Amino acid sequence: MSDNQHQKVMGIIGWKNSGKTTLVVALVRELTARGFRVATVKHAHHAFDIDQPGKDSYLHREAGAQDVIVSSGARWAHMHEIINEPEPELDDLLPRLPLGIDIVLVEGFKRDAHPKIEVIPPDFDGQSLSLEDENIVAIASDAPALKGVKVPIMARSNSLEVTDFIVDYLSLGAKV
Repeated sequence: MSDNQHQKVMGIIGWKNSGKTTLVVALVRELTARGFRVATVKHAHHAFDIDQPGKDSYLHREAGAQDVIVSSGARWAHMHEIINEPEPELDDLLPRLPLGIDIVLVEGFKRDAHPKIEVIPPDFDGQSLSLEDENIVAIASDAPALKGVKVPIMARSNSLEVTDFIVDYLSLGAKV
């Protein structure tokens, strides 16, 4: 992972329907309540669209614009069409975030080399990814027993515990 010194990164990974998004939303709420500036990066395994057919920005992209910025008094978005170029890596995306962010929560990008928390659902009957990925620093799970795991295990349903772990692990210090 590149040295983005202005950013502390924690990944949230796991298999489909493991509860990653639910945990990320809870972590964002708790971290922002504590005064941290939080950004998120989400990996999608499929094409997605953030604007709607018929809207001006959609028509701009449809006409061939490679980059479109939409701005209002409430938010702005930058859309970049990937044309004849590879999908960006996490290291390509992190520098696009603004300075001043205290922590970046990354959902997905499970194969990248950044600290990660693996989310495991209660009905899990497989092998933890932590047994093969040295970048997994903890597990958030409500599963009754996980075999062979050597990293800390926290309750997936206890976002306060997971937040405290992240703040301590990344040495974020107290904000509020």
